[in-house]
Amino acid sequence: MDIKPKLLGIDWPSNTAALNDNGYCVIPSLLDVDTCGKLARSYESTPGEDPIAFRSTIDMARYNFGKGEYKYFAYPLPATVSLLREALYAPLAAIANSWADALKSEKQWPNSLAEMIKRCHEAGQTRPTPLMLNYRQGDFNCLHQDLYGEVFFPLQVIILLNDPTTDFSGGELIVVEQRPRMQSRPMVIPLQQGDAAVIPVRERPRKGKKGFHRVQMRHGVGEVRSGTRRTLGIIFHDAK
Repeated sequence: MDIKPKLLGIDWPSNTAALNDNGYCVIPSLLDVDTCGKLARSYESTPGEDPIAFRSTIDMARYNFGKGEYKYFAYPLPATVSLLREALYAPLAAIANSWADALKSEKQWPNSLAEMIKRCHEAGQTRPTPLMLNYRQGDFNCLHQDLYGEVFFPLQVIILLNDPTTDFSGGELIVVEQRPRMQSRPMVIPLQQGDAAVIPVRERPRKGKKGFHRVQMRHGVGEVRSGTRRTLGIIFHDAK
């Protein structure tokens, strides 16, 4: 299925408002069931389908990241992943720049993904970061931030590829907002197959009584109680 019409039809004003108010937004049914299935199957070699190249595989338990496994795509990225990364970047860059303005930061983000990647490569960050994550029963992901180097884009996208009503249970996407001088705020983001969650990479502006202030953000995945859960992660900066 051609995903371009869906990308062009995203309601960015509403999603921007949700990000500003809650620190995340959900784009429903960004990918159709067939596209989700093909991407999910690409994690393993599937007869009759074109193989996809991955640059590395990470065993999460080995590094105390949690339990489970993920693979980073190699360049050139698969067509669907490349299209998603390219199409989602520009509207998210506008949000990222508005956040920088709210926090009175001099940092500004380029309007195009190509310029963003160029900035990364000039800083020695040349390895692609879009990835596929694979969780089975008992697996989970500890709270973390996907930074990968000094240059990092403030927002990322997580797309659920499996059906939570039939393929797995548990495995909720969790975002935690670490509020200054207050207890942290946990948020469970409900996703259906094909939904995309947009979340901060490290921090976001939060409006208080005296204006905007920074709050740190981390995300993780709750324990999968049964089945297999696979997600596609779209990160817009490259890694060292």
